[in-house]
Amino acid sequence: MNSTRAFAIIILLLAPFLACAQEEDAIPETPKITGLDTAGVKDLPDLFLKLTKNQKNREPKVNSSLALLPGIGYNPSYGFLFGANIVKTSYKGDPAHTKVSVAQLDVSYTTKGLFIARFRHNIFKEHNLWNFQGNWQFNRGYMLDYGLGDTARRDPPVTYPIRFNYLKLSEKVYRKIGSNLFAGMGVSFDMRNKIDDKLYDTVRTTPHARFNLANGFNPEHYNVNGLMAIIQYNTRDHPNRAYKGMYADLNFRFNPTWMGSTKASGQLYTEFRKYIPLSRKNPDRTLALWYYGSYLLWGKIPYLELPGTAYDPYLRSGRAYTMGRFKGQHYMYGEAEYRFPITRNRLLAGVAFLNLQSASESGKVPLLK
Repeated sequence: MNSTRAFAIIILLLAPFLACAQEEDAIPETPKITGLDTAGVKDLPDLFLKLTKNQKNREPKVNSSLALLPGIGYNPSYGFLFGANIVKTSYKGDPAHTKVSVAQLDVSYTTKGLFIARFRHNIFKEHNLWNFQGNWQFNRGYMLDYGLGDTARRDPPVTYPIRFNYLKLSEKVYRKIGSNLFAGMGVSFDMRNKIDDKLYDTVRTTPHARFNLANGFNPEHYNVNGLMAIIQYNTRDHPNRAYKGMYADLNFRFNPTWMGSTKASGQLYTEFRKYIPLSRKNPDRTLALWYYGSYLLWGKIPYLELPGTAYDPYLRSGRAYTMGRFKGQHYMYGEAEYRFPITRNRLLAGVAFLNLQSASESGKVPLLK
């Protein structure tokens, strides 16, 4: 599939969501936590209104809200990032017994020449009977590859820059089968083309080229498209800013060639999150625990699809390391994060975190050394 044409199709599909979003003008409210006084809570729109002396009544709507925020940041993988982020929250049922639904669109450009467009949604219907999760994105990507196994552990490290187009279309549907327990199915298309292994013509032995040629993949393009069977347990009080509860997800994925996968394979994804409030008076002081694992069960997957640093759905694992710094057929990640407010009105907050990650090979499919 031509990636430019596919991206245009995505924008057309998103048009109804964006049109609906324009009907709301409120700002997403702080999650309702028993015993927490939110009267003094401030956010970026509050600050903007204060600076412009435009003090309008900003009482948040109960069932729907919208925020348009700038995207400014830095990532070692991308460089400096500039863009915009639209977040829409709403309730698709009575808030007393229905979780909040979130839809998010962000578009950004970086100083390393990357273009990133993503649309993600997490929708809960009345009584949480159905849950719909989606992740659509197009990237003109860039990464500094460090290789596999012993190559990745070189000191000083040797890097191999790679550019590529990446198109992802993923949708999951969950049905409630018990108290906070869901079962579901999904489909995901992960397609990469126009892969430019910058040093290939120079050294002829880049890890990306060696691995793909040895395993029967074309180094310039490949697909991993599959079906998913999922079990999920979720008691989080909010999908984006949880103060308490837990989240566990077990995802089996089968990637057949008849769906367009270059090679057939099977994968297992596991995730666990636990949120522990450390102060009854101020729940903003929270300990967040996170485990993420991705495992190749059988078959072969191409080099840039090997699980690794920042390859989780939200590209957050392995903070302080570049994307793909460590990777293998199996990847495990653990993180503990302490969240705390800095200012009394919570306009500024901070986190302190510790993480561990490990990438290893399968006994049946050894990595190239």
